[in-house]
Amino acid sequence: MTRIILLLFALAASTLCGQDWARQRLEKSPRHREWVTVKHGNRAVETFVVYPESKDKTPVVVVIHEIFGLTDWVQDLADQLAEAGYIALAPDLLSGMAPNGGRTPDFPQGGVGPAIGKLNPDQITADLNAVADYGLKLPASTGKLFVAGFCWGGGQTFRFATNRQQLAAAFVFYGPPPDKDAMSRIRAPVHGFYGGNDARINATIPATRDQMKEAAKAYDPVIYDGAGHGFMRAGQAPDSNDANRKAREEAWARWKSILKRLS
Repeated sequence: MTRIILLLFALAASTLCGQDWARQRLEKSPRHREWVTVKHGNRAVETFVVYPESKDKTPVVVVIHEIFGLTDWVQDLADQLAEAGYIALAPDLLSGMAPNGGRTPDFPQGGVGPAIGKLNPDQITADLNAVADYGLKLPASTGKLFVAGFCWGGGQTFRFATNRQQLAAAFVFYGPPPDKDAMSRIRAPVHGFYGGNDARINATIPATRDQMKEAAKAYDPVIYDGAGHGFMRAGQAPDSNDANRKAREEAWARWKSILKRLS
């Protein structure tokens, strides 16, 4: 059974890493995008950065990737955030962890998910803090910081909110909550985005709502009926079903509206 599960994961990862539709959209973007190496301690975090076309300074959004690593879709999403008017930074948290010191694309098939599962939480926090600090110091930045993440990255977004005090908001897309005791450290509002057909994650929402309320923290979860786990990515794919596409459109509109209000 374990071998079957690993095989299915490898097949899914292979499909996700070959997101031609996302790469093709990104290649048509007129916005400036670049890879930068963010260094801290003995770490070097390869980070994809996209700038909006704006005459004014803009806020920064740090994007935390799924368990599939920094895929074409994540880079395309960063570009869409820039299109909406934000400096988007998407760090590859597997930087230096692949064979020969590579990152996400350098892992053998099926190796990304297990590698992400072995990442040290303190290293993740340090990487994210370094990338956030880099973004805030950019001359084009207003100094306002948001964080958003998906699936595994959604859980890391919620956890990062417990460790980063200066956040304007955290956007958790179908990710699990942090430990109850850590919630007391959260200072930013947390906005949740969940698929209706995702019982594994949605089972955590009632307790999370109660625990955040008990800790006097702002938590606003919304469930999108009929959508599955990963609907922000799946809703853009050419073979998307109607429920995922609708959920993606509604969630994207909500996300942009909150960003604009808090910027």
